[in-house]
Amino acid sequence: MKRSMQKATAVILMVILVALAATACGGNNNNTKANGDTGKNGTTNEAKGDNNTSGKKTELLFWSPFSGSDGPFMKKIVDKYNSSQDKYKIKFVIQPNGEYYKQLDVALSTGKERPDLMIMHVDQVPTYQSKDQLQPVDEMAATAEINPADFAEAPIKYATIDSKLYSIPLDIHPAVMYYNKDLFEKAGIAGPPTNRAEFDAAVEKLTDKAKGVYGYVVPTLWPQQFIFPSLVWQNGGELWNGTDVAYNSPEAVEMVQWLRGMVEKGVSPANVQQDGENTLFLQGKNAIQFNGPWMKSQFDEAGLNYGVAVMPQIGKAKQAIYAGSHGFVVPKAVTDTNTLAGIGDFLKYVSGNSLDWAESGQAVASNKVMESAEFKALEFQSTVSQSFPSVQFAPNVLNWGTIVEPVWSELSNAILGKKAPQKAMDDAVAKSRQAMK
Repeated sequence: MKRSMQKATAVILMVILVALAATACGGNNNNTKANGDTGKNGTTNEAKGDNNTSGKKTELLFWSPFSGSDGPFMKKIVDKYNSSQDKYKIKFVIQPNGEYYKQLDVALSTGKERPDLMIMHVDQVPTYQSKDQLQPVDEMAATAEINPADFAEAPIKYATIDSKLYSIPLDIHPAVMYYNKDLFEKAGIAGPPTNRAEFDAAVEKLTDKAKGVYGYVVPTLWPQQFIFPSLVWQNGGELWNGTDVAYNSPEAVEMVQWLRGMVEKGVSPANVQQDGENTLFLQGKNAIQFNGPWMKSQFDEAGLNYGVAVMPQIGKAKQAIYAGSHGFVVPKAVTDTNTLAGIGDFLKYVSGNSLDWAESGQAVASNKVMESAEFKALEFQSTVSQSFPSVQFAPNVLNWGTIVEPVWSELSNAILGKKAPQKAMDDAVAKSRQAMK
């Protein structure tokens, strides 16, 4: 009997110990889920591969809109980073460019498949920051030894809101001047124009209407979004005066008349359709085009003998060039320390190793890369970077894209001669003010 009781007691103790062990495991899981950052589809960081508990790499979801020819270049950077260390794994996802912000809005508002890191155009940062969907990156950057002073000043200044930085810059893409070297040589023009007098003289020489060749084909729609703001700022005007839209000012209207004047003089054809200026450039019948660095691959593939230069100062006040910029931002919902550490580690790597991105045709924002011999050897990209001291971004106004939208159709009306420049800009201002209500 005594032996039977001892055996029963041992069995009971064994059952209790097993139960306690099971409870302990369950308690750890519950604690992780309650206190840790909930990841995609409600998973915890342990499920994502927390390197501090499971020995696996911490996986980070990284979104970008690079659905064009630039996508493989960013993938190359990500692949190199993933191979360079064994703590973190970047899962690189490309969303279609045209749907990018719609997809991002859904992910950020619902939390479903929310990225840990994402690319954002710098002029979108104020809007998403105002919606409380982004977190400052100052602390993360400091921990990763990323110094904002190591980047071009313009995007850092723009993405700093209430003394907090919300984006780590990747690149800057300003308007630049492309020119046909063969046409320039034939016209006896030694180099690209740098000011209005040189530009006006050059386009006159370059125009040969008998052969259907024009000095500068004035676009009626895109990429006026880069050209028109540059001209307004260069002439001392503003798109936004601090409280109201201002593109019907004398300074702005003068630049609209200048654009229309080239049509009236015949150095540009009339009734240019969407992308017509680019079609003629590709055909060797448009000597000069203002556009962005993203055109490089198309012109290279076409075998054009072209050059690139800083956009000349057409206005009489200052040099100013409209630009966009890609940067890295972090959703506010990302709070896990391992995830943030991984993001910082990756961005530190990118800032020092973004030459692969420069090779896509982009001028990177990292001073370290820009100062390298390898970057300076990239003639196109180093020329583009010469615009950086003069770049300006869209006004730091919420929903600016919606507010400014009426300008483009009214500017087209003026260039096509359907409305007088002053009337067109007055109408644009009236429509923009309506959109602000």
